[in-house]
Amino acid sequence: MAHYPTVRNRRLRNSPGLRSLVRETSLEANDFMMPIFVTEGEGVQEEISSMPGVFHWSLDRVEKELADIANAGVRSVMVFGVPDHKDALGTSAYDEDGITQRAIRKMKSLYPELIVAADTCLCQYTDHGHCGVVHTTECGAQIDNDESLRLLARTAVSQARAGADIIAPSNMMDGFVSAIRQALDEAGYENVPIMSYSVKYSSAFYGPFREAAHSSPQFGDRKTYQMDPANSREALREAQSDVEEGADFLMVKPALAYLDIIRLLRDRFSLPIVAYNVSAEYSMVKAAAQQGWIDEKAIVLETLTGMKRAGADLIITYHAKDAARWLREG
Repeated sequence: MAHYPTVRNRRLRNSPGLRSLVRETSLEANDFMMPIFVTEGEGVQEEISSMPGVFHWSLDRVEKELADIANAGVRSVMVFGVPDHKDALGTSAYDEDGITQRAIRKMKSLYPELIVAADTCLCQYTDHGHCGVVHTTECGAQIDNDESLRLLARTAVSQARAGADIIAPSNMMDGFVSAIRQALDEAGYENVPIMSYSVKYSSAFYGPFREAAHSSPQFGDRKTYQMDPANSREALREAQSDVEEGADFLMVKPALAYLDIIRLLRDRFSLPIVAYNVSAEYSMVKAAAQQGWIDEKAIVLETLTGMKRAGADLIITYHAKDAARWLREG
């Protein structure tokens, strides 16, 4: 086997052209999906305090954000509705005239070619902040898995009817992909893909999002349905279930602390793998950049490249617009 001085690995690092020629992982704007928070009211463009540069948008102002996204070269968005009305069954989630449904129709009318994914969950629509139906028993409050599935399926159909290109269920109920797939097919939406939040951990990295979506649990936590951060084999079981139930994408959420899980799924499954670069991952970078401690552009592009290198085909990220512009600028 040849070795130094015959082998000199630095030869291929001598110039920007050489480094580009042998680069193993590429990052481009088409790899990104931008989350959008839409809310009731008029004239709303309200910055989320814990997520600098991310806003709540009312429907009469959201065109401004869509134009910015399109001009940056990002081709897909994830819609999160923030309703005025909340109740125990999350009825606003599947209201045909709900905030998410109206937002989808508006976005598709303004930008027909934009890929619009709809987050499909109940937490921001329920007054208790959990991702399913809650029943109180002798053992305390319990999430009713199967009753929740019926409402989630109903929500997915209403979002597809509004024009969503992708249904993205994030609730982590057992059997949610199967229930939603069956409901979509029966309603005539058999060609609408499901981007499953297959591996969603019970993570400390969701704090800023819960402010943005007004979705913090009013009691307890989500550890009975979201995954234990210590587990990796369980991730494979969750993903395998979703594959068998008809998922079209498999997502890992969060991303940075779970790059090993992204690689596990990439090595095991042939479906597109999605990484969700979540709110606290975004906010930590923004906070450090505002203090002048880091080079924001360099950190963001290196981080996103790491997710792509780990095996992600698509990255949902609040950095999407900035990253796309930085890549275009070279």
